[in-house]
Amino acid sequence: MRETLIFLTHFDNDDTERQMLSKLSKQINKKEWTRNDLNTLCWAIGSISGSMDVANEDRFLVKVIRALLSFSGIMKGNDDKDVIASNIMYVFGQYPRFLKGNWQYMMVVVKKLFDFMHSTQPGVKDMACDTFLKISQQCKHIFLVVQVGKEEPFVSEVLASLSTTTKHLGPHQIQTFYESVACIIEAESDPQKRREYIKWLMALPNQRWAEIIGEARQNVDFLKDPDVIHNVLTILQTNTRVAASLGKYFLFQISLIFLAILNIYKMYSELVSSSIGDSGPCASRISLIKLLRSVKREILNLIKTFLDKDEKNPHIGKHFVPPIMNEILADYARNVPDARESEVLSLFATIINQYKVAMQDDVPRIFESVFHCTLEMITKNFEDYPEHRLKFFLLLRAIATFCFRALLQLSSEVGDSGLYLVVQLKLVMDSVIWAFRHTERNIAETGLKLLLVLLKKFQKSAFSNQFYRTYLMQIEQEIIAVLTDTFHKPEFHWHVFVLQRLFQLVESGALTEPLWDASTVPQQYPDNAAFVCDHTTKLLSSSFPNISVPEVTEFVKGLYELRDHPVPFKNNVRDFLIRSKEFSAQDNKDLDAGPIAPDENPDEMSDS
Repeated sequence: MRETLIFLTHFDNDDTERQMLSKLSKQINKKEWTRNDLNTLCWAIGSISGSMDVANEDRFLVKVIRALLSFSGIMKGNDDKDVIASNIMYVFGQYPRFLKGNWQYMMVVVKKLFDFMHSTQPGVKDMACDTFLKISQQCKHIFLVVQVGKEEPFVSEVLASLSTTTKHLGPHQIQTFYESVACIIEAESDPQKRREYIKWLMALPNQRWAEIIGEARQNVDFLKDPDVIHNVLTILQTNTRVAASLGKYFLFQISLIFLAILNIYKMYSELVSSSIGDSGPCASRISLIKLLRSVKREILNLIKTFLDKDEKNPHIGKHFVPPIMNEILADYARNVPDARESEVLSLFATIINQYKVAMQDDVPRIFESVFHCTLEMITKNFEDYPEHRLKFFLLLRAIATFCFRALLQLSSEVGDSGLYLVVQLKLVMDSVIWAFRHTERNIAETGLKLLLVLLKKFQKSAFSNQFYRTYLMQIEQEIIAVLTDTFHKPEFHWHVFVLQRLFQLVESGALTEPLWDASTVPQQYPDNAAFVCDHTTKLLSSSFPNISVPEVTEFVKGLYELRDHPVPFKNNVRDFLIRSKEFSAQDNKDLDAGPIAPDENPDEMSDS
């Protein structure tokens, strides 16, 4: 509908304006007045923002706002007035271009939003906070300019009245307000002013934080009080929202609280672990334990948000990562399974994605702390610990992508570098195969993407021959197993990418040794391509007895000959599957979906 309205406005903006003002007039004179109709009309007015030239848009918007203000003045009943007020806020929020060019209007609108933040009507405060956030994101620079007739920028006025403005807001609304102001501060180019604004913004949360930490130094049990835990959680959530807006400039704030939040994380983690250890998994459903875990997760979320927004400054990582590893990694490893937070895996995936090869020396420690214990948790079945599953494979993908050499070193700890020990690597490959066998789509897809990264990395490594001689045929067999399983149809295009990569590999020149073991394979092959084709033909013939051997042979020939042509290769695989009994009687639209080729990130495909 929005696209239709925009098209009609481009086609004849005068007629669109006339129709909308006519509808609005009928609302005001109450010929067609209903709350729902006014909401719909204001949504339509907001949806055509940017479709007119500036002059026409300004004129149109002024008419709309004046009409709505007039309507609000004559309307009786607070509920109806609040509906009209919410629509005024919505319309203004949709027209940032108007607000940027009319700063007086913007100041009036923002002050009116602050008034609405004291409303007792349900939903009005949420609308006011959300609209202020939208205006802050789109008009942030206007708040920082000293306007004509003013002695200071509008942001100073906003900060000065912060405690009054947020007096009647709930915790989630306060967090939205803080995020909005932080978004404005992030646009300040003067470092000294920006730091002063941040201190001003965070003064109230930091004061409460200092009081809590001061009490805790006198009596550590103070931190176990549920009201105190709620306060800690709220302060952390506010910091997280501010970090999301400030990005790298949040360094000033997090430096003040970083060591304290790690100590709180450690203390709360010990409480959770001991409770679950004593009472079993059912303890995780106790309200106090849930609250403690919420604080732990928010601490991880805060650190992750800051590092993720840090814009890849390695010196920041060097400063913060060691204490994170000392406290959080060690805590994850020693905790009972039900007390381990999946956000730890997500945090370290973010750290590795952010600092890339600079984290290479730390990978063995990360691996030692999270790999085996997490694998034991998630491979018992396909149901337990669902959050850990996906995040575990995202962490593995980050390690394979940016710290691949560290992964190799884990697999060659004994003997000289040429001796390829498979103990650790076999666990990695088994976990990847387990992932793409998974019936949960996002886990299976993540496993297949990880497999593609590993195939590309090993192709360029010194261990190419050893790796592919050990795993190529196993990978092909496992891929064909899920490819021909109707439960895995949504990942069909990723199965095709892997199969295509395997057939490309045998002709790439990367393999300089035979893939087969001459002592166990009686037949000798002229090259690896002949061996792979013959092995694939035998595998498919045994798996699909209803398809004749000549048909299978022709299909495998197509796989080899079409390996460099993505669309015909995919069509060849799809047509073969449809001929099988398993797929012939089903809806096979998933076999036509998906991209033509994998979206390869240059960082992922380059050597670490």
